[in-house]
Amino acid sequence: MGQGSIIESTGVYIPGILKDIKKSTEHFQPIFEAFTNSFESIKLATAQGSNPDTQFIFIEIFHSRKLTTSDVFFERIVIKDSGLGFDDESFKRLLRFKDDRKGFFNKGSGRIQFLHYFKYSKYVSSFCQGDAFRVRHFVLSTDHVKLKNAIVSGHEVHECERPQRETILTLEGLKDEADLPFYNDLNASALKEMLIARYIMEFCTHRNALPVIKIAQLLDENLIEETYICQVDIPQFDKQKDLVLYYYRPTVDGKDFEKTNKQETLTLTTFKIKEHELKRNELRFTSKGEIVPRNLLELKHISPLDQIDGNRYLFLVSGKYVDERDEDTRGMLNIRSREDSKKNIRPQVSLFLEGEIFIDDIEFEANKTISSIYPEIAKKKEDKQKDVEKLQQMFLLNPKTLHAVRISINDTEERILEKVYAADAKNVAKKDAEIKKKIDNLEDIDPASSEYPQKLNGIASDLVRLIPLQNRTALTHYVARRKLVLELFDRVLQRELEAQRAGSRNIDEKLLHNVIFQQSSDRPEDSDLWLINEDFIYFRGTSDGRLCDIKIDGKLLLKKDFSAEEEQYLRSSGEDRTLKRPDVLLFPGEGKCIIVEFKNPDVSIYKHLHQINRYAYFIRNFTEPTFNFDTFYGYLIGENIEPRDVRSCDGNFLEAYNFGYLFKPRDLIVGEDGRRDGSLYTEVIKYSTLLARAKKRNEIFISKLMSGALPESISEEDDTVILNIATSGRKSRAGA
Repeated sequence: MGQGSIIESTGVYIPGILKDIKKSTEHFQPIFEAFTNSFESIKLATAQGSNPDTQFIFIEIFHSRKLTTSDVFFERIVIKDSGLGFDDESFKRLLRFKDDRKGFFNKGSGRIQFLHYFKYSKYVSSFCQGDAFRVRHFVLSTDHVKLKNAIVSGHEVHECERPQRETILTLEGLKDEADLPFYNDLNASALKEMLIARYIMEFCTHRNALPVIKIAQLLDENLIEETYICQVDIPQFDKQKDLVLYYYRPTVDGKDFEKTNKQETLTLTTFKIKEHELKRNELRFTSKGEIVPRNLLELKHISPLDQIDGNRYLFLVSGKYVDERDEDTRGMLNIRSREDSKKNIRPQVSLFLEGEIFIDDIEFEANKTISSIYPEIAKKKEDKQKDVEKLQQMFLLNPKTLHAVRISINDTEERILEKVYAADAKNVAKKDAEIKKKIDNLEDIDPASSEYPQKLNGIASDLVRLIPLQNRTALTHYVARRKLVLELFDRVLQRELEAQRAGSRNIDEKLLHNVIFQQSSDRPEDSDLWLINEDFIYFRGTSDGRLCDIKIDGKLLLKKDFSAEEEQYLRSSGEDRTLKRPDVLLFPGEGKCIIVEFKNPDVSIYKHLHQINRYAYFIRNFTEPTFNFDTFYGYLIGENIEPRDVRSCDGNFLEAYNFGYLFKPRDLIVGEDGRRDGSLYTEVIKYSTLLARAKKRNEIFISKLMSGALPESISEEDDTVILNIATSGRKSRAGA
């Protein structure tokens, strides 16, 4: 190109523009920019009287194959259109950066993407200037940016032999090898699909006046694929609704935003498309007729892959407000969330400040409208709400927090819990700060002052009000876990677990044992023995341990040395009685021992009434004398309990009417070799009775904890309950 054909840019520094307007992350952005320009140019030509039936956009993708390989390589892409072309005024706008007089909210920054992606963007444009047709040649490139501050070269204009408008753009010479694989794989069908997906709003709006859109792929200059975008390819929109949004501006103190009276109306356009044609349900912005590539809006009431009656849904939000906030890099919208805006909030400097519309409000109004016009989607929302309610009941989630956090249909149960717990943590932190502030206020109290009693009482009252709120949060999670254990216990009793259905061997007893106190564990504090008795979790003890291996505070339970007579007895009848495994042994202290035995729900309990007596006998007579166990409490737990059978075997058992169990107040446990006799209190009780009792206790806790949904003030009765729960462990341990 001769030097005379280079057109230097004036009033603008091109290197600075190239630095400010980043290369788009969308690999095919230059193609989209060119297509947008062609479509807009055709709309202008039609508006000026051109026949809409003769308008066209042709796209040709050129690939080549090297002789030594079968691989296909991208060469160039050519876009032709029948638009107005680059007449003198249009060309002047090209030379002026951010000249939006073309209309369509077009800032003219698309050419920058040509420069970022391709070495050369070559134009040949036939246009009508007055009564004559001319043709204009020019090239966009960065070859002369450094020396001439120019992106246009090779410019020349001459008379046109044919009286026809036509603009041909050839993009060639990809700059970045990282983009090459995408262009090597590009074909006509794929580009057609991308164009429909991106311009669905524009195509739908002009479906009855579409130009002929042809896409072709050529390999070594030979046509190998040709396809068209026709009216039949364009889905019709299903519904259109207005979204009324309000502007917000900073408050006078700059701490928040206030709603103004100014409104903006956006349009929600909806499409119901067959699931095989639309891969995902989406809520998207459209700007200047194009779907914005970045997914800025979240669809709340239907998940991306859901389909209803074989359909998926596309929801598009458009309007002047969106178009005006499209930045220089097309598709980058300057619409902020409340949270982002608060980071840079400044005090209100003028009552006439226009303010802004938050993306949160757009998203909320769009989702609300979607639910109102599509009952089938509203049903999805209701189903999600039921799932959330189940989580709330299962984990005793704070209803206030649940209402405050933003829960999406796409949130998993884990994500919902994360959101709720994170919000709760913020509330706890806030309350902790308030507590510290009250304590710090103690420094300001003067004991010599006449107001001292009133001030001290005031601070004390505030602390009493604040602290239980913190305790209640922790206790709520504690009781919620118990609720899950009760649910599991019930399912085992009902034989609803997969492990119970899958195997041929009945393992119900093992499962119930492990729910209550894990076998081989010696940590009652980590168990769920509260199912039997609240105090049991505070005692020392072991589950399914061999008598010879059990230790209390590091000391073996059984004595080290047995007499010859004791040895003979312990190993008589071909068994070693020191290897026996009581299901649960607990040691509250002061010579007391609790023995718990579990039986399979199908087993008749009356056949095992004396098993606990035998364990009590062993522990009374063969343990270290320093332990001196002489008071025993036995619990024989099963489900197949017939009171008459029990009493027919042992008439000392009594029925606890209306309480669902039998008990024997006292049994003699014989003491041998000089040891005095001990005593045994025994209960025979059903698993289902334990479950009913535990559920009742938990319901009482829950009703206390959840009443008022974490109110600002705690009643005196609630304080007492919380205090009793929090201190019961200390009392039990002290009793041990």
